[in-house]
Amino acid sequence: MTTESARARGRQAEPGDAGSSADAPGSRRMRADARDNRERVLRAARAAFAEHGAQASLNKIAQSAGVGAGTLYRHFPTLGALLVAIIGDDVAALCEKGRDLLGHESPAEALRTWLRAVAVHATAMRGLVAARLAVPPAPHADAALAACQERIRATGAALLERAQRDGAVPGDIGIADLLTLVNAIAWVSEQAPDDEYLLDRLLALVRGMEPSAHEEGT
Repeated sequence: MTTESARARGRQAEPGDAGSSADAPGSRRMRADARDNRERVLRAARAAFAEHGAQASLNKIAQSAGVGAGTLYRHFPTLGALLVAIIGDDVAALCEKGRDLLGHESPAEALRTWLRAVAVHATAMRGLVAARLAVPPAPHADAALAACQERIRATGAALLERAQRDGAVPGDIGIADLLTLVNAIAWVSEQAPDDEYLLDRLLALVRGMEPSAHEEGT
């Protein structure tokens, strides 16, 4: 009886075990579909923000992405939530670039390169990014946006401190002020899209970001 009971329990367990194994591919597929939907929505949102700015339509973004409006609203209930998601993805890339630049042989050039990347990012989508990142978050600001700003500040601070230790940048410059200035420059340049060199001209005026000899000759 003991052996039969064990076999019976084994047979009873098999369907559940098989079911769990069968569910795993389905779950993975659902996660893959969710990732694909998210990428399509963010691509459509980038295009919509670039064309319409803050007047972009969530419903039209859903149509462009090929997802139902309910799916979009469930994950991104507002345009602001969509914008913060886009900013979050870009901030992750900027922080990775900053970490790589910490190994650059010239601390000053590393800082200039990274700040320009921040400015280019901030000019995206009709200045909406610059408007969100230029001002420190309010006490009750979106937690995800506040986290993005903190990650940017931490990465920038590491590059700035390295340049200051090298004597390439004055020690009285703070990363918060520097990022505010860079984002403001980005916003201004976005308002003059016909002047493709405005961003670099304004960035060159920032103290501690003078063009190198190589840059001046190009």
